Amino acid sequence: MTDVLRRGRASLAFGFLVQGVAFALLVTRIPAIQDRYGVSDALLPAFLAAVPILAGVGSVTTERLVKRVRPSRLLRWSQPVVLLALLGVGAGERMVELAVALAAFGLAVGVLDASMNMLGVSLQRSYGRSIMLSFHAAYSLGGIVGASLAWVGAHWHLALWVSYLPVVLVLLPAVLVGSRWYADDRGGAAAEAEETAGEGQAVVFKWLLPLCLVMTVAYIGDSTVSNWSAKYLQDVLGSSEQMATVPYNVYMVTTLLGRALGDLGVRRFGAVAVVRGGALVAAGGFAVVAAAPGAWVGMLGFTLLGLGLCVLVPQTFAAAGRLFPGASDAAVARLNVFNYVGFLIGSPLVGALGDVWSYRGAMLVPMVLVLVTLVYARSFAAQPDRYGGGHERPRTADVGRGSNGL
Repeated sequence: MTDVLRRGRASLAFGFLVQGVAFALLVTRIPAIQDRYGVSDALLPAFLAAVPILAGVGSVTTERLVKRVRPSRLLRWSQPVVLLALLGVGAGERMVELAVALAAFGLAVGVLDASMNMLGVSLQRSYGRSIMLSFHAAYSLGGIVGASLAWVGAHWHLALWVSYLPVVLVLLPAVLVGSRWYADDRGGAAAEAEETAGEGQAVVFKWLLPLCLVMTVAYIGDSTVSNWSAKYLQDVLGSSEQMATVPYNVYMVTTLLGRALGDLGVRRFGAVAVVRGGALVAAGGFAVVAAAPGAWVGMLGFTLLGLGLCVLVPQTFAAAGRLFPGASDAAVARLNVFNYVGFLIGSPLVGALGDVWSYRGAMLVPMVLVLVTLVYARSFAAQPDRYGGGHERPRTADVGRGSNGL
């Protein structure tokens, strides 16, 4: 294990942590953002949907950019944009300024998420063991820090820009310095994998589809927590605004614990068993949230959600890297789009069901959807049988042309 890889792992983990801070500061202050700009409840879902749509555009663009620009360089310059856009959300006064800031945030997040996970998959291949969950654990730790800072801002009734400015001033130079040690591994295990898989390996969508479905379902669940937990606790369970920032923090604490131990679980029991267990625990968490008589029981449900959902996303990226070792960057970028598909579906779905039915009933829908993961859990096997289950082994010429790829 070289010093380059160790430094690369540490710097990438810090990048994940910073992104967790930025995202938590945004989503846990949605009620405050709504009040600052006068965004109505009817218009709020449109603003929430715009971010994942633009992030999907950013992720698709990243797939094309990495053919010419290394993922490490894309990550290095997208992260400052995310932080500055967050500050823009807090500093604006008119709704058009909010729209511009959220648009910049969404596009930059798409590039950032895709490039970050590309580097994570590459490093896991170099390490030769499961480490992907540790990067997402760092993201969860950042989410805890961000949600805690949001609680402080809500408790002291600080203006959004007052809450955001010190964070940006500290993290912006830190990520620029830390990004010097990102490791692309273009000359090591990644190159060997590409040579073994064959030059020009295509990302065949029918092989990637099960992972895309799991990614979508996982982010429907995650977006429900991110975008609606504060509002659910405040409006449905009758908590204060200050307490409404707590569920996301609790959720991130449990995702941190689950991901910190998750790599050990994958090494001992295998990814399939870990993913199945996570899906069952997450479904139970949604059931508790839907039936909660008060805020404290609701937070218990969000605790279970964190423990269950935390393993799904990192394992989908890792499985995509194993499935397409010669085209892992492209596979990760395409899979990452379904991250935003899940957010795009989850936020409006819960909001619409809450308006026409009830927010309690709306929580049962992601509960059912997350159980779909059980059907596709075998796709997470250490050596997935991509030619089994009725799939015909492609001819070499077909793979070279990418006739079944997107």
